[in-house]
Amino acid sequence: MKGLVARGASGIIALAVPARGRPTFIDPASSALQGEPVLFNSLSFLVFFSIVFPVFVFLRGWGAKKTFLLAASYVFYAAWNPAYVGILAFSTVVDWWLARQLGKEDRPDRRKALLVVSLVVNLGMLGFFKYGAFALANVQGMLAAVGVLYAPPAWDIVLPVGISFYTFASLSYTIDVYRREIRGDASLRDYALFVAFFPHLVAGPIVRARALLPQLATPRRPSVEQVAYGLTLVLIGLFCKDVFADRLFAPVVDAVYGTPRAFGVVGGLAAFFGFAAQIYFDFGGYSLCAIGLAMCFGFAFPDNFRFPYGARGFSDFWRRWHISLSTWLRDYLYIPLGGNRGGEWRTCRNLVITMLLGGLWHGASWMFVIWGGLHGLYLIGERMLRRRWRGGSSTALDAAGTVVTFVLVCVAWVAFRAPSLESAGAFLATFGRWRDGFATEWFALVAALSMFAWQWRVRDSSLDALLAGRGQVARTAVATACLVGIFLASGGDERAFIYFQF
Repeated sequence: MKGLVARGASGIIALAVPARGRPTFIDPASSALQGEPVLFNSLSFLVFFSIVFPVFVFLRGWGAKKTFLLAASYVFYAAWNPAYVGILAFSTVVDWWLARQLGKEDRPDRRKALLVVSLVVNLGMLGFFKYGAFALANVQGMLAAVGVLYAPPAWDIVLPVGISFYTFASLSYTIDVYRREIRGDASLRDYALFVAFFPHLVAGPIVRARALLPQLATPRRPSVEQVAYGLTLVLIGLFCKDVFADRLFAPVVDAVYGTPRAFGVVGGLAAFFGFAAQIYFDFGGYSLCAIGLAMCFGFAFPDNFRFPYGARGFSDFWRRWHISLSTWLRDYLYIPLGGNRGGEWRTCRNLVITMLLGGLWHGASWMFVIWGGLHGLYLIGERMLRRRWRGGSSTALDAAGTVVTFVLVCVAWVAFRAPSLESAGAFLATFGRWRDGFATEWFALVAALSMFAWQWRVRDSSLDALLAGRGQVARTAVATACLVGIFLASGGDERAFIYFQF
């Protein structure tokens, strides 16, 4: 199997996503030019891929293939809002030019100035579009607290889909060139394709320049086996999204969080564990689709999840969950802050800052900051416990650590899912009311706990290893079963992938 798979698709995926019910992308006040994002689980994407893939295969010349993929990726993004293609192109050209200057510049002060320009441009655009309304609302609240009435104009600016993902991907290039870890001499076409390649453009994984640019420099000739395996990953990802996330868990989670007073402890527990499963299968499904689609074109994307709910602690959880984001925050934020150097207090400070900003990256809401803060405290508490019981381990301690980690991760998910502290409190109040659940609630609860048990059992393996160990016939059967499940689950409400909001 390793001979025909150029990457490893870590276990079925899970990542943090602000799932406040059904994601909303279309603002009534926005331009009429704005359309719907092209979802991997939509007929429009099937048509798009059915055109793009054959043309890519039959085109002659690696340069022509890359030019075509770049044009197709921009068409893919323009289907949402043609006007915002300009933002993507502007960010791309600026970072490409700055990296070329960094590659040729030797004066430290000049190099630092060029890096600062990249940071200001990228983070400035991200801050304006993603956090402008949030900042205005908080300024208004602070002024009101001291008796000053301020009514800012309505913030009718639509958040560009995927801006958090392509901003971080683009920043990885200029920072790595500044550190002299990679060269800054990529062609504009190659760099633009790295940023805009449609499988990862709107919701990751956050592919770094050092991983994808070398692949773009070499012609990719995917084999039939690679394409077949890539399409199998796509089908598994769509099954996770359409069947598990959207049909099994989302209705129960939305109902309980929407009207918590109508539910008791059974419904509360079903939503408590069910949201963990929903976000896992939703974002995990997207990541598998992205990895599989990239493989069809001959590219290897990094793993993004490795059975995170089977983690043996919180540091292990973040080595398994949304790996492309957690490693980005580690390499470009935590380590530059000092990492675990400089003593225990500074290490704890760096952990909290990193996790708070990681929470804010997910959305302009104090609830995301609370979610990140909880994980920061979890990591600090784990460090203290490990120092106290250094060298002590047993099967019982391992099992207890796994269960406690999963439960506390689910506690943090409440802040991630609830739109406000009041909503979170109303949801948690369901645990204090006995009310027998409906069959759907019991089923969702049992299914979520079964998912946890399954991830615990296979946590030391990977999805690739599990599929490889069952042979071609078994993989074909898995793909067929997923296809049937997707067909049977079709026809309901269409839900965007949760992470499209970021």
